Amino acid sequence: MPELPEVETTRRGIRGHIEGKQVRSVTVRQRSLRWPVPTGIGKRLQTQTLHKVERRGKYLLLTFDRGTLILHLGMSGNLRILPCNTPAQKHDHLDLCFDNNKMLRLHDPRRFGAALWTSEPIEQHELLHRLGPEPLSPDFTGGHLYELSRKRRSPVKNFIMDSHIVVGVGNIYASESLFLAGIHPARAAGRISRLRYEQLAEAIRSILSKAIKEGGTTLKDFVREDGRPGYFKQSLNAYGRAGLPCPQCGTAIRNSTIGQRSSYYCPQCQR
Repeated sequence: MPELPEVETTRRGIRGHIEGKQVRSVTVRQRSLRWPVPTGIGKRLQTQTLHKVERRGKYLLLTFDRGTLILHLGMSGNLRILPCNTPAQKHDHLDLCFDNNKMLRLHDPRRFGAALWTSEPIEQHELLHRLGPEPLSPDFTGGHLYELSRKRRSPVKNFIMDSHIVVGVGNIYASESLFLAGIHPARAAGRISRLRYEQLAEAIRSILSKAIKEGGTTLKDFVREDGRPGYFKQSLNAYGRAGLPCPQCGTAIRNSTIGQRSSYYCPQCQR
């Protein structure tokens, strides 16, 4: 699944092509995504100008004259910028063609993505109003994690992957952040000190910032808006490296299942 850096990379890639442009036409080929694509969305969007392409967690928010188009890439989706006359391929579900002859195309083989419309204030939308702070915002601190973690017995990895605690820390970056902070992923969230949470918050910011800078993790299903893959996977310290030596101490990286997700860690460096 594309994680926050992949979604942010996509946002930065597409916005320069379509912000300030007017929608000329909309083509919906498949309405049965994670949630049904709203009927009549083409008529609603046609002739509207796209003012901003923003992100909240893993959701892309396209702000138009009279509302917001909410896009989610699901497990295998991506967005491309193409000429408006580009023939559709299999799994190309939604096209927004703009007045500069550039088209935003949603491609989603597994159909777990979403394209939803709202004319209400976006912060009140049911998918967004309960989300935690952005991990790169001033609202996200070690103190925030510490206060919300008290008396929690669940593993800290599950805790930081909870979007009500902080948005956008998916499986890969949770493993990498815990490695950098030296915290074992199975340690109970409520048994971690404020100081260690301050270190973890800084690790999360560092890991995500680096991933965004390097273009997102190269997952088999993820490509940027121009079709090129990201490059951050080459820099991973723990995720996907079971049996390989820890880059800090040389101990073999281990893999275990925590919260039904693969978790990678060094048994020597992470406590």
